[in-house]
Amino acid sequence: MSAHKAKKKFGQNFLVDQNIIADIISAIRPEADDNLVEIGPGLGALTRPLLKSLAHLHVVEIDRDIIARLEADYPQPHTKMTIHAGDALKFDLASLGAPLRIVGNLPYNISSPLLFYFAEYADRITDMHFMLQNEVVERMVADHSTPAYGRLSVMLQYRFFMEKLLDVPPDSFRPAPKVNSAIVRMIPIPADQIVVKNEKLFGEIVGTAFGQRRKTLRNTLKSFLNEAEFENLGINPQLRAENLSVDEFARIAAYVDDRVVA
Repeated sequence: MSAHKAKKKFGQNFLVDQNIIADIISAIRPEADDNLVEIGPGLGALTRPLLKSLAHLHVVEIDRDIIARLEADYPQPHTKMTIHAGDALKFDLASLGAPLRIVGNLPYNISSPLLFYFAEYADRITDMHFMLQNEVVERMVADHSTPAYGRLSVMLQYRFFMEKLLDVPPDSFRPAPKVNSAIVRMIPIPADQIVVKNEKLFGEIVGTAFGQRRKTLRNTLKSFLNEAEFENLGINPQLRAENLSVDEFARIAAYVDDRVVA
């Protein structure tokens, strides 16, 4: 089969650095009986070493040319691999059962939508390991009151323990992307430890606060809290969204939720 040409519309950059690949597999630590799905297997940089440890692997791939390559190597149905053709953003992860482990070199152009989509299945997931643009990983793990901290940070940190594991330079890929990459580990926080109860309201408050991040909370959250209520919560309305911790956003959401219920 002829060499595959990376397609811009799918954000394809194929990992080729064998040392980085070994480091990623070491971080994932696949076990034979793991229920594991790889998002976007591409040319198999992670797929092949994963299969050395796993009894069976699920893969989700949208590129028809890559699907044809996979099916040539693993005619379906296959004892070692199940190929799910289609868009990962529309794939029902619940169909794979639980607990589930997810790995992937995510397309950088849709990485945030994918992260939020996978978060919807958090209660079924053991852990996730992703290759992402380094800038996105830095935002995911950022502390409050730092430049990288934003809506993505808050909306993932309330639901996951996250850790940046290693940097991956552009020359680790073919073709080489114009940005640095990184590996991140995401582990769902147990349900009884999640500080957010009304997730929809929490998301609205966080989104509103960061929608105009240069403005103070007094202005951005005036539809949720008045001056006295900020004082009751012990939160300075002169602060900006980036200054609030995940717990403080959760306190605001709980306060507003209780007030609505009352």
